[in-house]
Amino acid sequence: MPVSSLLTASRMVALLLIGLYTGGVVFVVLAPSVARLPGPAYVRHWQALNVDYGRAMPPLLLAGIVALVVAAALSWRRGWFAFGLTAAALILVIITVALTLAGLEPLNRLADAWDPDLLPADWEESRRRWLNLHLVRTALALRRSPA
Repeated sequence: MPVSSLLTASRMVALLLIGLYTGGVVFVVLAPSVARLPGPAYVRHWQALNVDYGRAMPPLLLAGIVALVVAAALSWRRGWFAFGLTAAALILVIITVALTLAGLEPLNRLADAWDPDLLPADWEESRRRWLNLHLVRTALALRRSPA
């Protein structure tokens, strides 16, 4: 396969995979009714959703990162501009993953351990922190696109 075809394919795969991830995080922002659910309903919803996200998102992001690494390596021959855009997209994905692992995932594990009918007194603070971090993650997700 010629280098230009491989570059195009890796960009398309990266865009598809990272785009699917971005759609998932954007939907939470577009569905603010979830954030207004009463505590027990919110926790039940979030615990169920965390199972699906925890299963789907890591392989999706890992495959997207691999595709971006390939695209960045192949973009090197195209000059600094093409390489720089692809590298910037890769860096933003990595920052998004780091934010998820360091900030959002601990809050997810905390909420997964809650009994929806016996919520801790500070559960609303945890939800607010998660939503604020999620807004940052969503902004990062929307700012990247493979060159």
